[in-house]
Amino acid sequence: MDETGTRPEHLEARAINKHFGGVHALRDVSLAVERGTIHGLVGENGAGKSTFGKLVAGIYSPDSGELVVDGRAVKFRSTRDALLAGITIVGQERNVVPQRSVLDNVFLGRESRSAGFVNKHSTKRRYEELCESVGFKLPPDARVGWLRVSEQLQVEILRALVRDARLLVLDEVTSALTSEESQRLFAVINALRAEGRTVIYISHFLDEVLALADTVTVLRDGSVIRTGPAGQETPTTLVNAMLGHALELTFPEKTPPPRESPTVLSVRNLNRGRLVHNVSFELKAGEILGVAGLIGSGRTETARIIFGADRRDSGEIEVAGRQVELRRTWDAINAGIALLPESRTAEGLFMRRSVIHNTSVVHTDAISTMGLLQRRAERQQVNELVHALDVRASSPKALMDTLSGGNQQKVLFAKWLFRPPRILIADEPTRGVDVGAKHAIYELIVRLAHEGMGVLLISSELEEVLGLSHRVLVMRNGEVVAEFPGEKATAEDVMRAAFGASSSDEVDVA
Repeated sequence: MDETGTRPEHLEARAINKHFGGVHALRDVSLAVERGTIHGLVGENGAGKSTFGKLVAGIYSPDSGELVVDGRAVKFRSTRDALLAGITIVGQERNVVPQRSVLDNVFLGRESRSAGFVNKHSTKRRYEELCESVGFKLPPDARVGWLRVSEQLQVEILRALVRDARLLVLDEVTSALTSEESQRLFAVINALRAEGRTVIYISHFLDEVLALADTVTVLRDGSVIRTGPAGQETPTTLVNAMLGHALELTFPEKTPPPRESPTVLSVRNLNRGRLVHNVSFELKAGEILGVAGLIGSGRTETARIIFGADRRDSGEIEVAGRQVELRRTWDAINAGIALLPESRTAEGLFMRRSVIHNTSVVHTDAISTMGLLQRRAERQQVNELVHALDVRASSPKALMDTLSGGNQQKVLFAKWLFRPPRILIADEPTRGVDVGAKHAIYELIVRLAHEGMGVLLISSELEEVLGLSHRVLVMRNGEVVAEFPGEKATAEDVMRAAFGASSSDEVDVA
């Protein structure tokens, strides 16, 4: 700090503007980030948070305006330029080499060397010391492509620490983490601040931002609304500033399906190796069936089997009373099953293709005549879906990687509503989505169920499962260990079942 008690500025943005086609992503953004602080950045999807973070890290360049780092104006043309200035980013999309080991990914280009050759023993020792210091436990020789999303994130954080970055941009880094993993990460972030490093923390989890940040900046529609001490904000004041109006953070009213509703999905004794054991359940038309459990409990693995993405060892699946063989995803699609995967960028969307292509790609047979795609019919139906779901893009021809995370998620919904399925499996449907878009997705899911679609809802947010579901299944170690009626399910009961705790055990559901 200087004599006045304030810290010197590590980074300053001066009247930054950025366009993507017809979308004005950043509008005269000016803000200062003090050295050795955690600076929170919040706003709806499309507010410009991630765009600003990527611009600071050299992924994008501003159309106009100026970035100042350590008192010197800079022009980053690449992430390498930013890294030379001590800045790096850990973003929403994983940036790893899936075919290489954890050790290779963490120390890529920074390995220990002896006489010009890589000293693997020394590199591994450095890795073990680093993991011990931050509390991560990842096998150094494990192939990164086989790791869960949460573990791949840990690899990226370790790589940033190896590069000794002095300013880290962390963009939605806890969206794929368990509560325990998030707490360990928060300890790491606080330790970085104690060392004098600077963190720009971008998140939709407002409680996290308020708990971590020294200062918070609110963005709306690409503009800075205000910047101030985090201690003077609450989740409500931030939401009001983000949206420009008050929003009740409630769930839509649930209407139970009629008692006579037919069963659209029946799963009996599903098994796959050590991941899924004797999973059985039924889903009715118009029902939202929530699936809760810890990461690694088998929720996603079960969903992938039902969608034909992974083969089952044994068990039966029936759709509308008819047994189906799901050897590939096309079999599931043809049977009326759709899946919103937990990672939209890795498994759900083609990021360098247009909104039109992503929406219609699995339905071209429905809009083709004698093998020829009917472009007019395609555009018309995509336009209707884009309008109905309020997808905010410069046009349906816009590339997916120019859209915010929330709008990308809406396109993923549009892809399956192009030809509505009988069964929608929604795996983490609001991951990386802001509070406004999250509310819109809740209303969409409830509406789809009301119209007769069976919805299998998988979420790590317990409040989401309880707020939307008519029934709740709990999985642990690949098995369904409990079932609760939606109106009677409590957070305590679900967490006890997820952890395998008895009714007398204390379970923290905070």
